[in-house]
Amino acid sequence: MHDSKGIGRRRLFTTAAALGGTAAMGGVLARPAAAEDAVGTRTFAPVKVTPADAQYGELVHGMNRRYVGNPEAVQIVDDVSQVAGVVQAAVTAGKRLTVRSGGHCLEDWVFNPEVQVVLDLSLLDKVYYDSGRRAFAVETGAQLLDVYALLYQVYGVTVPGGICHSVAAGGHVSGGGWGLLCRQLGLIIDYLCAVEVVVVGADGRVRTVVATNDPGDPHRELWWAHAGGGGGNFGVVTRYWFRTPGAIGSDPRKLLPKPPREVYLVAQAWPWESMTEAKVSRLAQNYARWFTAHSAPGAPELALASFLVLTHRSAGQIAMVTQVDATVPDARRMLDDYRAAIGEGVDVPTEAVTRPFAEFGPMAAYAEPRRLPWLEATRYLALTNTNLTDPTYRQEYKSSYMRAAFPDRQLAALYKHLTRTDVTLPGASITLSSYGGEVNRPAPSATGYPHRESFFKMMWMSLWNDPAEDAAYIAWNRQCYAEVYADTGGVPVPNAVTDGCYVNYPDNDLNDPAYNTSSTPWYKLYYKDNYPRLQQVKKKYDPTDFFRHAQSVRLP
Repeated sequence: MHDSKGIGRRRLFTTAAALGGTAAMGGVLARPAAAEDAVGTRTFAPVKVTPADAQYGELVHGMNRRYVGNPEAVQIVDDVSQVAGVVQAAVTAGKRLTVRSGGHCLEDWVFNPEVQVVLDLSLLDKVYYDSGRRAFAVETGAQLLDVYALLYQVYGVTVPGGICHSVAAGGHVSGGGWGLLCRQLGLIIDYLCAVEVVVVGADGRVRTVVATNDPGDPHRELWWAHAGGGGGNFGVVTRYWFRTPGAIGSDPRKLLPKPPREVYLVAQAWPWESMTEAKVSRLAQNYARWFTAHSAPGAPELALASFLVLTHRSAGQIAMVTQVDATVPDARRMLDDYRAAIGEGVDVPTEAVTRPFAEFGPMAAYAEPRRLPWLEATRYLALTNTNLTDPTYRQEYKSSYMRAAFPDRQLAALYKHLTRTDVTLPGASITLSSYGGEVNRPAPSATGYPHRESFFKMMWMSLWNDPAEDAAYIAWNRQCYAEVYADTGGVPVPNAVTDGCYVNYPDNDLNDPAYNTSSTPWYKLYYKDNYPRLQQVKKKYDPTDFFRHAQSVRLP
């Protein structure tokens, strides 16, 4: 649920604590050298790693081991000031460059045979309060769990980002983000007030631009595009700044939202051996109807978030994880009522989650609701993610946004593929994730992210280890997805029921007329009516199309 290294990276904390603010230098914010001296760390010149170096093999793949690159070099930086020089050298030499922040791109956008230079931003991991902008700066290699821990432990605030701990801010934010607090607080991009981007002009000259959400900022459209308009499209993002819209004053404890002090967390399962087609369909439909009915901005039920994982039958259990803000009135009753509503008519007793499901490991200790401090619950969900700890996983993903309950034909197609007996695919699943609420308060055109009218989203996820199983898992994903959306050309065309796809779960099949037989191209599925505006940003800030991948925004 990549919408995510652990807390042991003390460099992040000490640097952040030492940095009270930043100094403006030529329109670019630079950290004072004294802060680096205070913690005994200094930046180094960009390090060039080539195939002759022992560490090369560690640096030419991300989390999805289906995609391994063979670039001439990987350039590692650890200061934002180093990025422009690396980009300029690639431009001058005519080298194809891509960018890695956390390594969680699910397709081959970073690591593919055409790429000659990979710019690795994973050491741009600092998080600090910038008093000059009255906002929190987050460098694009900072991993989400580190961001949450720093913001909360020091300042008592957070940003509503994703679950997976080692997803880095770079791609997560630019694609819109998703997390368990989004129904209550909105998306992480709804707190984005500025972004720093290294761009390439028509003359091949590289410059660094800071774009803000200030209506008078001449670069405001570049900010708008990075608020959910996808990564790798316009330039290299080196850092973001976050602040609650309309927040006043300079007290950092009041400039971002506070997460719940405590939450209830529960994980429950339905054994596949007891589930019939009617029961599975009822379970999925109960989920869809509950979130369709309880997702208006301001509704009390926004305190509850949940994801339901419909695994392939060979996995043994269907699982659901639910989190509720324990500090709201009648929180426990809300949780109990929700669980009853999801199980209504299913008539199968739930049990502890004792088997892996999707990207998560067993959660037997949470068979009954447990009340936990928010950061402890967040850390638990982040670190139980086996996808992030097994370096051999191969992966395939697809996505959709849902605006209504399931048509019967979609439910039948889901059940058919979840119970196929011609294949044994315990790593295949479809996750339904809660949405709506404060996510839907802004208009679809307010940011580059257009999906402001959905109530839950779906993620087809297949995880496996053996390359010999590639064909079976990839075919299952494709066949199930195509049949669920057969009425609209095999893809979730925006309409009264579906609302397109999530760019942070990229799917190159959307480009292929063999799999997308609709008249709706991939870019409309990701960006809907915002795409022409994104193209104009592309034309202004990347007129030579230097930054590109299989599904990058095209020049108009």
